[in-house]
Parts: sequence; structure tokens; C-alpha cells
Amino acid sequence: MNRTLYFGEGLFETIRWRGETPKVRLHYERLKNSAIELGLKYPSYEEFLDYIRTASGGDRDVYVKLCLLSKGSDYFGDEPEDYEVRVVVKALPPVPKEVRLTLSSYRRHSKNPTFRHKTTNFLFNVLVKREARREGFFDAVVLNERGELTECSSSNLILLKGGKLLTPRRESGLLRGTTLEILSREFDIREEKLGLRDLEEARAVFITNSIVGVLPVVEVKGLKKEVERDLLKEMVSVALESS
Repeated sequence: MNRTLYFGEGLFETIRWRGETPKVRLHYERLKNSAIELGLKYPSYEEFLDYIRTASGGDRDVYVKLCLLSKGSDYFGDEPEDYEVRVVVKALPPVPKEVRLTLSSYRRHSKNPTFRHKTTNFLFNVLVKREARREGFFDAVVLNERGELTECSSSNLILLKGGKLLTPRRESGLLRGTTLEILSREFDIREEKLGLRDLEEARAVFITNSIVGVLPVVEVKGLKKEVERDLLKEMVSVALESS
């Protein structure tokens, strides 16, 4: 039985596929580590690559979504017995040059384990994105139960404040993205407990994920932000090189 359909028991990775790169390996390692922690069966790295190569048919610089589906008993408390992989390949979507964010009315709990993994149980993220779009924004910043910054519906946050690059700490309840990981290897990006005041005081704000790369935020719910062009150019270059 497809346990992903019945119980949301599955994982996925969204990749800008340009062939095998260090960043693709990061995607696999995240999928593997999440599968181990959640008790799911998973493919080897070579199998992971073969699924993508077969589905992409030799195309490069395309959008790839690899879904790891769980199979097994129809009782929710049982352990999964096997897995199935499905891959979606399509053209990369258009990416805006800059974005406006709002604050989500939804909160996430820092102890909820699903927020630390890229699971197919994605309804919370869907609701955050829909709400933001209805209000005319690209996305929304989500706070946790203590009012700490976490992330947006599908992207991490980077703040430039006091000359330092900051990102919300994982303990606040978020999924650390592969793009943020790559950027952290080249830039001194510090994980800290951040709140709304930090967002307000930040000179510049960026969002990151594998498809958009790095985008500047020009407004957060009416509060204007600067676009640090030189820093943005550097970060975009690093993110693209590793994709």
C-alpha cells in the first residue's frame, strides 16, 4: 500500500538539475538522513542519480522533483516495508528579480519533527504560500510558538544586520536548505535566535532555495529593505556554481 498517500509518510527533494554536482550530493544526503531518522527505506546514491538521469532524458538546467514514497501495511503504526521513487521533470519556472514578503498568520512549533525534514506532508507550507499570494506577496515569514523567525513556505532567510549575515537557528523549527548550506561554506552566516525586531532592524534580507537561488527582499509587510547589489551578486554566483 502507498503509505505516503494515506499517511503523508514520504520525502522529496527539489533540485535544479545541471548534472551531478556537489549540491546534488547534499540533496541526497539530506534525503538519506531524513529517511534514516524517520524509519523509511531509501535508495543508494547511484540509484538516486539513475532515477534523475532516466527521468530527465539528458536534459540539463531543468526543475527536478524526486519523491520518495513509502510502501507497506495499511495500519499507520507499522514500519514501512519498501519504497517507490517518482520523479517530475519540467522547465525551470520564471524567477523574479526581487520579492515582497508578509508575515504569516500561521505558526509552527519548534518541536514538531516534520518541520526538520522535507516531507510530503506539505499542507502547512501550502497554506502559508496561499495566504501570502492572496495578500499580494511572494511569500510569508513564519514565526514559531515563541515568536522566533523560522523560514518562509519553501525558502530560508538570511538577514544582513550590523554588518553580519544571520539566519534563524535550526532549533527554532525549520528545514536547513542545501543552498543555505552551500552559502554558509563561503560566507560567515551565523545561526542565531532571531525575532521580529531583528527582521525590522536588518538592513537587507534575502531568501534562498534551490530553484530561486538567492533573491533580495525589498519589503517585509510594508517595511522597505535595501538591496545590497555587490553581496547579492557574490551569493548568486556561489549558489549557481554549486547547483
